[in-house]
Amino acid sequence: MELKDKHIVLGVSGGIAAYKAAELTRLLVKAGAAVQVVMTEGATHFVTPVTFQALSGRTVFTDQWDGRVANNMAHIDLSREADLILVAPASADFLAKVAHGLADDLLTTLVLARPRAGTDGAVQDCPLLVAPAMNRQMWENPATRRNAATLAADGVTLLGPGCGEQACGETGDGRMLEPEEIVEDLIAFLQPKALAGKKVLITAGPTFEAIDPVRGITNLSSGRMGFAVARAAREAGAEVTLVSGPVSLPTPRGVTRIDVAGALAMHAAVMARAAAQDVFVGVAAVADYRPKAAAEHKIKKVDGAPPAIELVENPDILAEVAALPKPPLCVGFAAESRNLAEYAQQKRERKKIPLIAGNLIQHGFGGEDNTLVLFDARGQTPLPPGPKSELARALIRHIAGLLERR
Repeated sequence: MELKDKHIVLGVSGGIAAYKAAELTRLLVKAGAAVQVVMTEGATHFVTPVTFQALSGRTVFTDQWDGRVANNMAHIDLSREADLILVAPASADFLAKVAHGLADDLLTTLVLARPRAGTDGAVQDCPLLVAPAMNRQMWENPATRRNAATLAADGVTLLGPGCGEQACGETGDGRMLEPEEIVEDLIAFLQPKALAGKKVLITAGPTFEAIDPVRGITNLSSGRMGFAVARAAREAGAEVTLVSGPVSLPTPRGVTRIDVAGALAMHAAVMARAAAQDVFVGVAAVADYRPKAAAEHKIKKVDGAPPAIELVENPDILAEVAALPKPPLCVGFAAESRNLAEYAQQKRERKKIPLIAGNLIQHGFGGEDNTLVLFDARGQTPLPPGPKSELARALIRHIAGLLERR
């Protein structure tokens, strides 16, 4: 429930993408948010208020003269209760009105009347996020681009637009982001930016060391923990590069992904970038050994004669990064089946790194949840068991603290 206890005003303006706002409402509620929908008159021509009422569990507002609000000031009361206002879809007309301070309906009026932080900090800021949705020519129109630039300069956060097929049959920039993308961006927006301006390099997943064209040495790492750390670092404001072994996971939004297979390829990708990073987090379960030479063709089974596979040691990526003349802050992972504290501390000291995150494989290796213990020079910090997304955010907060002390 990543949006638990958050109160969101969801504005829906007129446009065919209003149908996506129904799924967006469902996902926001599923994530734990209380969602109050406000629709423009134009939006009701595409999706009815009844749809949003059923999905949000709240009566929908469409009229600035709505008498259900005791003081008849829905544009004031709705924004005062909100942690943020999200308008999706945000039409070209809506962007133009807000950019120029026009307020001729409930949605534009409450946006204009939302609380803004004063110089004394006495008034709590209510952020405004907008997800543009329009034809590609409308988005590229100089007037729309000027309005978008004005909104950005005024502190409004633009989510998108995306690029792809549009309802008119054309293809290009201007379509509204998918609801899942908007929710991910929204969650990221609400996270503290403890790594703003930092560069973070992360490895994730298993490696696959080829024996022949169809077989190899690998492990059961799912990559979920490494991808969660990449997402959390990006949420914290970092520029994130993720070097991933072979996994079937979507790339976190805003993260640069490099796909590799074996340990040598992962080593090359990391060492080419490590010196320019502020933080390196080695989450990948890198094979300790690989076949000395992979067979050119599939090895055929011969009765009574199992193939002899000569193994050679793979490079220790984390140790090499830590040994650079000016290394980034290096963080390792230790997945053990027993004696976690002993083995994790030994690994941290052997590789000469400031922090290692350890877990017992029976507590989450390959799954959605995990249990982590952080080991550094001050001792050990157990993290409460939970989803890998929450553990990753706790790890990033710990890393940010180490950076400050560094």
